[in-house]
Parts: sequence; structure tokens; C-alpha cells
Amino acid sequence: MSNLVLYVIAVLIWGSTWLAIKFQLGPVAPAVSVAVRFAIAAALLFVYAARRRLPLRFGAGGHGWLALQGLLMFGINYVTVYLSERTLPSGIVAVIFSLAVFFNLIGARLCFGTPIQRTAMAGALLGCGGVVLVFWPQIADLSNTGTPVEGVVLATVSALIASVGNIVASRNHRAGQAVVPNTAWSMFYGALFVGIYAMATGERLAIDWSVTYIASLLYLSMFGSVVAFTAYLTLMKRIGPGKAGYSSVAIPIVALLLSTLFESLRWQPLMIVGALLCLAGNLLVLQSGRAAVLRRLFSGGSAD
Repeated sequence: MSNLVLYVIAVLIWGSTWLAIKFQLGPVAPAVSVAVRFAIAAALLFVYAARRRLPLRFGAGGHGWLALQGLLMFGINYVTVYLSERTLPSGIVAVIFSLAVFFNLIGARLCFGTPIQRTAMAGALLGCGGVVLVFWPQIADLSNTGTPVEGVVLATVSALIASVGNIVASRNHRAGQAVVPNTAWSMFYGALFVGIYAMATGERLAIDWSVTYIASLLYLSMFGSVVAFTAYLTLMKRIGPGKAGYSSVAIPIVALLLSTLFESLRWQPLMIVGALLCLAGNLLVLQSGRAAVLRRLFSGGSAD
């Protein structure tokens, strides 16, 4: 697949998972839902890798890095997101999580020496500003009632942890780990760590067998985890974590459109302006400094 197709797949699917996660909230503890989701996703990827005869063996050092990637990308990241949404609206969490764009650019610079292009930084600023405008009504409400500090801290930590996870995943890819085996093992470790966390905190290990819960769980496992993460990690391997991570700004726009269709959300002028700014920033951040706009996105080559 081209880089553009991979990018669109990740953005569209992850934009829809906001709606699917709503059906996961209820009698099942969030940590349990996350652990089961990634356990199913890991099992599917292991079966696929075995059928394609992809190498699944890694040395002790390789498994150490895979466990770290799983802990960050599929463990702490998701637990902190769920915890932050206990005190903050999901839209506010999405706004704060867009900080991952900056963390990715800075992390790629510090760890790999990837230069931060002016257009990329300008696009990230423009896109984050657009997301803020999209969710400004919710932000204004919080300013009247007082912002829960704990929720803001947890959401910020989630963005930072996700960004560090991207850097670890990029390191693993540079070490020669194939995307599917890498994702299968890291999801397995993520599910393992979250499961241990759920048991340690006394969460009830039970599943809701209602149609809505099981359907949303399967969607999140198969599409939100297997398909989207495979597409995203493949894209990140090609164009780097800085540009691939910009999906965290575009995803809230997709979630907003789906909310319009299924939750009767009414658009306001600021929301329209914010969406346009986000798209404009999207183009800037994906632009190569020495080539035409979107050249790297439409090509199949690496950015390294």
C-alpha cells in the first residue's frame, strides 16, 4: 500500500474507535477491556504471521525492547486515557493528546537526529490550534467549572507515553524487526501488563456478553488494533514517527464527523474554522522540505 492509503486507514479507523469505545464503558473495568482487546488482537496477528511463515523468534534483547514497546503503546498509554476520561470529556482528552505531535517531532530529533522542519512545526502548531477551536465549547465549559488537574495530567502523560512508545517502535523497526511480528509481540506484552495491572488493582475479571459490547470489542480488536496499528507502524517505519504521529491531530476531526452523523452533533462556526485549520496543518506537516507537497506521503520510500 502507498503511504497515503496507510495514513488514511489509520486516521479513519482510529477516528471511529472513539464511537466504538463508548459501547465498552459500563460493567466491565476499562483495564480489563483493554487487556482483552489487545489479547485478541495479538492472537490474530500471531495466527496471520504463522500462516505467512513470518519469523516470530527474537532474542532476549529483542523481547526486552518489544516488552517496552508493548508497555508504552498498548499499556500505560491506554490506561491513562481511560483514567483521564473519568474527569474530562473525551474531546478535551483528544485536544491534550494532540500534544503527541510535538513530542514525536522532539523525540525523533533527540533519538535519531531527525531535523525538525519549519513547515512540520508550523503545521503541528496550526493543527493543534485547529483542534482546540473544534472543541472550544467544551474548553469554555471547563473554564467556568474549573479544570480537573488530575485528568489534565493523566491525558498529558498519555500523549507523552504514546510518543515514547512511537520512538521505541521506530528503534525496533530500525533494528530489523518486521512490522507484523513486532506488533503481535508488543500487543501481547501490552495485554499482559494491563491484565496484571487489572488484577493488582482488584478489578473484576469479567466480560459483558451483550451484543453491543462484543461487537464493539471485536471491532476494536480487529480493526482498531490489528489493521490500524499495522498500517500506522508500517507508515511510521517509512516516513518516521514525527510525520506519522500527526494522525493524532487528524483523528479528532473524523471522530467529530461521526458524532455529527450518529449523535446529532451541531456544528458551530469555530468548529468549521478549526477543522479547516487542522487540514491545512495536515498538509504542512506532511510536506517535504526539499520536494513537492505530499511527495513522501504518495511515495513508498523512507524518510530516513
